[in-house]
Amino acid sequence: MGATLGGAIRREEASGSRASKVLSDFQHKALPGRRITPEEAQQFSQLPLTVGADGLLSEIDHLMEQGVTVDTIYIDLLAPAARRMGELWEEDQCDFVDVTMGLWRLQEVLHEISSRTPSRSALLEPGARRAMFLPMPGDQHFLGPQMLEDVFARSGWDTLVMTKPLRRDVLNLLSNTRFDLVGLTLSRDCPSAAVKSIIRAVRSVSRNEHISILVGGHMINQNPALVAEVGADGTGADARSALEVAEALVQSAKVRAQTLK
Repeated sequence: MGATLGGAIRREEASGSRASKVLSDFQHKALPGRRITPEEAQQFSQLPLTVGADGLLSEIDHLMEQGVTVDTIYIDLLAPAARRMGELWEEDQCDFVDVTMGLWRLQEVLHEISSRTPSRSALLEPGARRAMFLPMPGDQHFLGPQMLEDVFARSGWDTLVMTKPLRRDVLNLLSNTRFDLVGLTLSRDCPSAAVKSIIRAVRSVSRNEHISILVGGHMINQNPALVAEVGADGTGADARSALEVAEALVQSAKVRAQTLK
């Protein structure tokens, strides 16, 4: 675990032939006219450890030229690859620097894909629902919130992502700006009491008394019962299902608010 970032970069330069072989294997497996298979996702999940962001983006562009959608890229390629990085770390198969470099490359790819989206203002629907996405304060993994933010924005939501949130900043923003939804990701284990505390604080300060709260990430996937335990309203296994759950929650909240008038 004593590796340095400079050492990781030198290893990346030295691994060109191995990376080229993995890229070639993956490219030949990607066939047009169908969704990405679990086998292809598994093959792609190896790439961030040895292939730079430009190489990853080249492979993704190849798939998108075949008609694979951005949502499918996010959900069936990038998200599983990020999860695999975490598993390799937990299994002690990769050191911290390798995993950090891999996640950084995935974030670069996500940023590039997101930047190709037309002006966000052009996508906003009349009376657009407003959502905030963030990792649990103190969590350093923010690929999930970024991915959620982009998926929701391209579906017409007015969105905000906070990648390194401080609790006081989150609560201050919620007390001054009306949001329909907060999406909180939990990629590492933390006391459920801490999650419950921030959710309770969100509800207490929110300008929208009927605000909906989604939770997700590795911690929730490992124990779905935590959704109810921490006082959240729902979860989604991926960005696509999170969007569906959010649409239903916010619509239900609007009906509830009108009923109580």
